[in-house]
Amino acid sequence: MKPAPLSVPTLIAFASPAAPISALGLPLVVYLPPFYAEEMGIGLSLVGTVFMMTRLWDVITDPLLGVVSDRSRTRFGRRRPWLVASVPLVLIAVWQIFMPNPPVSWIYLLGWMIFLYVGWTLLTISHMSWGAELTPDYDERSRVQAAREIALLLGMVAVLALPAVLEQVDPTSTRAGRLAAMGWFIIICLPLTVGWAVTKAPEREAPESPALGWRRAARLLAGNAALRRVLLMDALSGIGGGIISSLFLFLADDFLELSNWASFLLLVYFISGVSFIAPMVRLSYALGKHRTLAFSSIFTVLTLPVMMLIPPGNLWWAAAFCVLVGINLGVGPFLFRSIMADVADQDRVESGAQRTGLYYSLLTMTNKVGYAVSIGVVYPALDWIGYAPGKENSSEAIAGLAAMFVWPPLVLFCCVAWLMWNFPIDRIKQAELRRQIELQEQAAGS
Repeated sequence: MKPAPLSVPTLIAFASPAAPISALGLPLVVYLPPFYAEEMGIGLSLVGTVFMMTRLWDVITDPLLGVVSDRSRTRFGRRRPWLVASVPLVLIAVWQIFMPNPPVSWIYLLGWMIFLYVGWTLLTISHMSWGAELTPDYDERSRVQAAREIALLLGMVAVLALPAVLEQVDPTSTRAGRLAAMGWFIIICLPLTVGWAVTKAPEREAPESPALGWRRAARLLAGNAALRRVLLMDALSGIGGGIISSLFLFLADDFLELSNWASFLLLVYFISGVSFIAPMVRLSYALGKHRTLAFSSIFTVLTLPVMMLIPPGNLWWAAAFCVLVGINLGVGPFLFRSIMADVADQDRVESGAQRTGLYYSLLTMTNKVGYAVSIGVVYPALDWIGYAPGKENSSEAIAGLAAMFVWPPLVLFCCVAWLMWNFPIDRIKQAELRRQIELQEQAAGS
């Protein structure tokens, strides 16, 4: 029997912490690296290395914290206590990273970034795992993750509106002031939304899981072909998205020649993404999750090169481009998370254990590694081609910047489309997995 859909108030309450989560994630990719490279004087190559090191640190912490979350048993549930516990860690780190007292060194940045990622890992893994377990239904999972993605994009819109308003009201406002405004947004919103979510949204009771032993547990992970494919595609998508995000401000400054409108253009991009989430959910109902993801990647491949045609200084052409590429902005994130819930079902059939936290920790890990690799490679590459942010650059350096923005992501998203086209878990396969899980539960209860 198909479960009843979750109510809209429940979805909104559950999804609400995603807004401050994204308000934290966007500056980490777009605003903080240039800020520490330029204003804090650390330099492009060293900042790129620090951000790559901190993301690679998650290779250790993400699976560990995912396993801890899976094994937790409290009267408040498995996921919600960890969500609450993450809040003070994140708030302290945001205070130090978004509002530093200069001068600061790369060691200061590295230390507080590691501290931040521990809290952020607890926050994101707990929230995504909770969402995956809210419903066992193939399409309803897309609806849950779409609600979370809408909240994520609205959080990005809100945090982008702050510097966009500051840039237009006070053109002399500094990047430090804009980052401080973003930091305060996170500090205020995170505890409020987490409190709302844990008190208003339910958590499904988890069955007792058998002890697998580390050898069998590792063997099941390594032998899960669907898991390997999802993680590879998420990493490739993360690298492509990370290149686009980490270069956008530089591109707005020197290629588009619209430095005072950079935050406005990002705002347009994310508003476009929010607007097209609901149609993309309906498309996934018709085509299936994997085919919708493949078409989404193809669309990115076709639209990215349009950027090369934008006349310098033309705001409206640039805004139109942001609308175009924003159409499928949220498709990959919410569908990858929905698909991972189906992959976790397959593991549960094979292992008898519900290891959703571990599976989502692997998903967050590959995405973070993708973004880390993008920054760790792209920033030194900018140094290599002679591009210097905030300074007069040669036409060759600016052309190299634009080429780096378009062509590597284009190749990566071609690979994602190819790998996703014949993904092995579709609606029919997932229904069979749920049937087997129900039989397991009935056998365990008899």
